[in-house]
Amino acid sequence: MNTCITCGMPLTDESEIGLETSYGPVCIHDSEDGEIKEAEDIFAGGVAYFVDNVTEGDFDLAERLTRRNMLSLEYWQENPFEELEGSVATEAEYAEAMAKL
Repeated sequence: MNTCITCGMPLTDESEIGLETSYGPVCIHDSEDGEIKEAEDIFAGGVAYFVDNVTEGDFDLAERLTRRNMLSLEYWQENPFEELEGSVATEAEYAEAMAKL
């Protein structure tokens, strides 16, 4: 199964792919007008997703989860940006969050 190179979202259907790049597919949430969205917008989307679905409103934890998730992806390892600097979720926090999804 393919996953989005910018957020790690599983891509189970062609309709979920918004863009194909040399790195791989980008989901419809992280692409717009044939381009990858700004890194800061993708980060903000990840934080919002974790706040809404995992952290029960804990914004700090959502940011740390988003950083850990994005830093695990090759695309962001090769294309870092300012918001990725900072503390990341622990292995236990990340495992607990993923278990809630």
